[in-house]
Amino acid sequence: MGGLWAYVVVFLLVAIGWAGVPAIGGAVIAGAAVLASQGKLDFGGVLLVSILATEAGGLAGYAIGIRWGRALLNHPGPWLRRRQQALAGGEVLYAKWGRLAVFFTPVLVSGIVRMKYSQFVVWNLLAGAVYVFSVGPAAYGAGKVTSGEASLGAVGTLLAGIAVGVGAFLLARRYYRRHKARRASAAGRHGSAEPASAADPAPAADEES
Repeated sequence: MGGLWAYVVVFLLVAIGWAGVPAIGGAVIAGAAVLASQGKLDFGGVLLVSILATEAGGLAGYAIGIRWGRALLNHPGPWLRRRQQALAGGEVLYAKWGRLAVFFTPVLVSGIVRMKYSQFVVWNLLAGAVYVFSVGPAAYGAGKVTSGEASLGAVGTLLAGIAVGVGAFLLARRYYRRHKARRASAAGRHGSAEPASAADPAPAADEES
C-alpha cells in the first residue's frame, strides 16, 4: 500500500482537475485505481480521497467562477472562442437542466451563473461521487483483468463502474424530462394568465427546478 504522500498527490491533482483544469481528474483517478489493482495503493483510500478532492476542487472552482469566471473565459488570448462557447453552452444547459447541469458543466460555470451555494455543495458532491464510482471501479477492474487476474470479483468491479455511469445517465435523462414537463406546465399556466414576452428573463440557476 502506498504511503501518505501518494494519496496527497492524488487529492491535489484531482482537486485541480475538478476545479477547471481539463483532462487531469479522470486520468489521475483511473491511474490511481489501476495502481490499486496492482496492490500499490488501497482502492478504498483512492475512492475516498478522490471524492473529497472533487468536492474541494468544486468549491474552489465555484468561488473562482463567482469572482473572476466570466472575465477569465472572455479574456483575450488562446482559445478565446472556445472558452466563450463553453460559457454560452453552460448557461444554456443551466437554463434547460437546472441544478442537474452541475453534472455536465465545469464548476466555473456554476459560479458564473450564481447557483445557490447550498445547492451547489450537495450537487457537486453527487456529481463527484458518481464520476469517481464510475471511473474508479471500471479502471480497477480493467487493471485486474489486463494483468491476468480475470476473477469474478475483478470483472464484477469493472461492470459495476460501467453500470454506475450508465445508471447516472438514465437517471439524468429521466430528471431532465420531468424538469422539462414541469417548466412546460408552468409556462402554460403563465401563458393562460397573460401573454408571454420575448424579453422575459430565463430562470436563475438557484430557482427551484
